[in-house]
Amino acid sequence: MEIKIRNMSKIYPNGNRALSDIDLTIPNGMFGLLGPNGAGKTTLMRILVTLLKPTTGEVTVNGLDLQKNRKEIRAMLGYLPQDFTVFTKLKTWEFLDYIASLGGLKNSKRRADAVDQMLESVGLFDVRDRMAQKLSGGMKRRLGIAQALIGDPKIVVVDEPTTGLDPEERLRFRNLLSEMSRKEIIIILSTHIVGDISSSCHNMALIYKGRADFIGSPQEIIERAQGHVWEITADDSQLQRIKERFPVISTIPAEFGYEVRVIADNPQDFRCEQAEPNLEDAYVYHIEKLDPEFVHD
Repeated sequence: MEIKIRNMSKIYPNGNRALSDIDLTIPNGMFGLLGPNGAGKTTLMRILVTLLKPTTGEVTVNGLDLQKNRKEIRAMLGYLPQDFTVFTKLKTWEFLDYIASLGGLKNSKRRADAVDQMLESVGLFDVRDRMAQKLSGGMKRRLGIAQALIGDPKIVVVDEPTTGLDPEERLRFRNLLSEMSRKEIIIILSTHIVGDISSSCHNMALIYKGRADFIGSPQEIIERAQGHVWEITADDSQLQRIKERFPVISTIPAEFGYEVRVIADNPQDFRCEQAEPNLEDAYVYHIEKLDPEFVHD
């Protein structure tokens, strides 16, 4: 499986340019789309699942044109939107059974087995008979993940999938997607949560203000931040000056003040030492280079 996006832009009727000249190839496996809220990720997702049409450019899925072969491509898709909702009058298993039926699982015995297996995978089997609308927020999100994955789709698109999940549920979700990514399948994970990308994806794109400003592996973007991440030991009087001068990643109270992690070229005015960057550091470093006001807004 392979998705190719070439010179794609999306301009809404009000003139808002949500995407600009996106050029992207997405291979089999887990692919992360990382960027802040409002960067254009959801617009890109909605185009890929045929809910929106691009203004310019083209998208192909295994050689099939997204505009000319919408029905064939939709049959390959599993999708979890950011604003996922459930039907009010169906039990949890009934909702998933209905989605599986729409997805082409017509044999009732095979469909029932697939529903139970998926409910078990996402930790909802014990509440299979509960009305779907009565599930907690985190459980509804898990049901959304289940409906995106059931039916063995060839392409899975999940938009902010771990919103509302506690740490244990988030780990369960990551493990589930990692297991699925071993198959011949594309999984596109769109999120503003850096940890979801760093622990799951071998390839990624950073989306900011409608542009794909970095395409590569998480390790590659981390290497770009090498030498630009520092840990400063600061007292109360220094903390505000640090925040005014540098993008701050974290501030941790310490015995004699604060341990402040910043992005900087050389903060030698303060007591500091260079730190090994992680993906969150690299994300802030990269966007701060594109837009110096981003972190300070």
